[in-house]
Amino acid sequence: METQIVYAFVTGQQANRFLNALKVWSVADVQVKLYRGADKVKVSYYFAEEGFDSTSSQLDELAEVYGGKELL
Repeated sequence: METQIVYAFVTGQQANRFLNALKVWSVADVQVKLYRGADKVKVSYYFAEEGFDSTSSQLDELAEVYGGKELL
């Protein structure tokens, strides 16, 4: 099942740093793009259907490094 999460950042520069970090991220295969402006990033990935998938929590932790928060 495909999962999509949008993260908001204070500046576009922080959003781009997060986006670029995900382009070389080795944890999971994710698709990333800017979302509705320069300060939001949309992340799409396929949720593992078996067992526990920690991708979402790892994305949250990485976003925090760049000052981002998940939009609800």
